[in-house]
Amino acid sequence: MIVAVLLGTAPPALAAPSRGPAPISELVIDAQTGRALYAANASIRRPPASLAKVMTLLLVFDALDMGQLKPGDRIVMTPAGARQPPSRLGLGIGRGMSVAAAMKAIAVISANDIAVAFADRIGGSEARFVTRMNARAAEIGMTNTRFGNATGLAPSGGVTTATDMAVLARYLIRHHPDRYRLFATRQIRWQGQSRPNHNKLLGKVKGLDGLKTGYTVPAGFNLAASARRGGKRMVVVVMGAQSAAARDLLVANLMESGFSSPQGSRPRAVVTHSARREGGAVPTRQDRMRKQLDRPRAAPQRDGRKKTSASRPAKPAKRAHERK
Repeated sequence: MIVAVLLGTAPPALAAPSRGPAPISELVIDAQTGRALYAANASIRRPPASLAKVMTLLLVFDALDMGQLKPGDRIVMTPAGARQPPSRLGLGIGRGMSVAAAMKAIAVISANDIAVAFADRIGGSEARFVTRMNARAAEIGMTNTRFGNATGLAPSGGVTTATDMAVLARYLIRHHPDRYRLFATRQIRWQGQSRPNHNKLLGKVKGLDGLKTGYTVPAGFNLAASARRGGKRMVVVVMGAQSAAARDLLVANLMESGFSSPQGSRPRAVVTHSARREGGAVPTRQDRMRKQLDRPRAAPQRDGRKKTSASRPAKPAKRAHERK
């Protein structure tokens, strides 16, 4: 179903999550206006997985704006942070790193240990930090969201909707355009190793420069993404896909459909996973997108260091709690 609504419109009252497997949530919005160009199941409440870390980073940005933190300050790993499961950076208890580097570790490799270390530093404890997360969510209009921790990890990661995640993505892009660039970082270097960005659409979808992937068993595969082409910027949110590949293909397809629409109009009809069964016929546009996504990416820049060889970086082992 194609809709044309403003994200500023109040969503339905908070309802209990539905039982049983939920259909995939899909949403395309014009980032300039907040207008939803395409939506399917966008108001279903579901676990955010690591999309919760977008809010964690927003609170870090707030702390920087208020002078509570400075980019050169040290974030010291706490016992609570060190106990977090993968994906993680692996900073030892009592060891520190700069705020700037720590933010990048969350944006690029979804480091759970660093997210909790930030929560302990800013909130005094993760529980108090989560209270701030929920207050901030309400403040910017995320009315169907309740965060349970700083990481989004199950079982207490909370609930959100594709609509609310688009609200958060748009807010961050509009109010923190310089810091938003963190999400476009292709890789980080840690202990002599390259750690690539979990968002595999960077460099494969034209203009795509963020935001964040997420995965837990209850959530499925999530991605909030944004791309800019000329004077247009789109935000696409997909939640609950059955695999990373299916999620990425769907996001790429939705992004292309959003940009292919004339300015101010609804996008052309698009066949998505919510409109067909897995394994059904895939439209020609999707066939082309799949071929594009299967191509190796160009070698990324190593955080200000010289370029790597043209060989593709080695893929890290898949994690039980957080996948790319």
